[in-house]
Amino acid sequence: MPPPPEQQAAFGRPVDVEGSFAGGRPLARPRPPLAPPPEAVLRAFAPREGQSGLGLPPGGRPGPRRTSSGPWWKADAADDPWRDPAAPTSLGRPAEYVEESEQPGPVVVDRKGRRRLRLSDVSVPVAVVAVLALLFVAALGGTLSWYLGRTASEQPLITADTRLSEVEPGITREPGSVAGIAEQVSPAVVSIEVRVGESGATGSGVVVDADNGYIVTNNHVISGAADVDGAEIRAIFSDGSGSAAQIVGRDPASDIAVLKVEKPGLVAAALATGTDVVVGDPVVAIGSPLGLSGTVTSGIVSALDRPVRLSGEGSDTNAVISAIQTDAPINPGNSGGALVDATGAVIGINTAIASTSGGSVGLGFAIPVDKARDIAEQLISTGTAVHASLGVQARSVTDGTRDGALVVNVEPGSPAAEAGIEEQDVIIAVDGAPVGSSEELQVAVDSKRPGDTVTVELVRGGSSSTQVQATLTTA
Repeated sequence: MPPPPEQQAAFGRPVDVEGSFAGGRPLARPRPPLAPPPEAVLRAFAPREGQSGLGLPPGGRPGPRRTSSGPWWKADAADDPWRDPAAPTSLGRPAEYVEESEQPGPVVVDRKGRRRLRLSDVSVPVAVVAVLALLFVAALGGTLSWYLGRTASEQPLITADTRLSEVEPGITREPGSVAGIAEQVSPAVVSIEVRVGESGATGSGVVVDADNGYIVTNNHVISGAADVDGAEIRAIFSDGSGSAAQIVGRDPASDIAVLKVEKPGLVAAALATGTDVVVGDPVVAIGSPLGLSGTVTSGIVSALDRPVRLSGEGSDTNAVISAIQTDAPINPGNSGGALVDATGAVIGINTAIASTSGGSVGLGFAIPVDKARDIAEQLISTGTAVHASLGVQARSVTDGTRDGALVVNVEPGSPAAEAGIEEQDVIIAVDGAPVGSSEELQVAVDSKRPGDTVTVELVRGGSSSTQVQATLTTA
């Protein structure tokens, strides 16, 4: 079918042109003749007279195998078409594939070159022999398994008179180890159980007088049972025995209380001198945290003279103590227990914790033993304890460079009023000791006795500081 007129007009040969291309077209530039090879190359590689193709290497000779003198030459090298440039070239016949049916023998090659077994060519006797061999091997294996399973002896699950290996104790406990301290002090630490009606509470205590049965604990541990009919307080000792306890006296202003039990054979704790304690000393806390009696934890003294306000935990305790701070784990129930040093002497009465979780992941605080001893002696002697008072109420303030205690109220007729201390005065020191908060002011005053005269340094109206003398009275 002839092409359409449009294509004929666009792509057709012009009428006056013959052939595929028009005449006068540019011809390819003739290639320049190749330069003859250098004479040295001709001498080295040109064929010798009477030979075709590549000649033998200089001084070489054809040999039956490759040698060091002629490594690329064999006896038929002169006739090798791959070495003879004048040899004629031709293509042979393509590879022919033999169908599997035309291949002899049981092993055939498929179109992908893979070998496989053609079962149709396996003779019947050979197949029978192979099957019988497999059956024999299977029967032999099964028979051996059955026989060995019936005749092999089994180890019994229970063996009488068995004794496991053991060695002599190899633990060496140095003097002052936690184990030694716990063994020494634990008999003097008791658990306190308080029951009021259907409710109850637990805490700890320390035996301070074995002959008379006096036990020191925290006021907030036993205050719920004070002056309540039917309330019961029991002290549980390290040997598991218990005894009813009576309140000798309690002091909400220091959170110290003293109990008395009637029990012979008590062991009293040794009380240290608080002035011997320094930051970094190892300490051990012993008590009944979470109701678990005889619990021992260890740590160090992490700070001294830390002013801590005690919340009271639902009791009438309202105290600010100059506490021993420790990182020994302390939990609810440790209150009233012993904080002891490396010699086993009591250096404080555990009383509070500071923790975001309410547990031992935080810091613990103990009432210094000197303060606890002083209050306990007063309670045992008179049933009450006295504290010094300045007669002011204050709150913590700072101006960015200096901290102090701002006086918000002065009691009429108090030592502060008689000394001329006024409201809005900022107390910054007592007897030369800096006061940076209302807690530090209360601790400084409580460290004195009624009748002591103290020097109070204060700032009034932003002017320079001034000093006044005040004689403390009983709170």
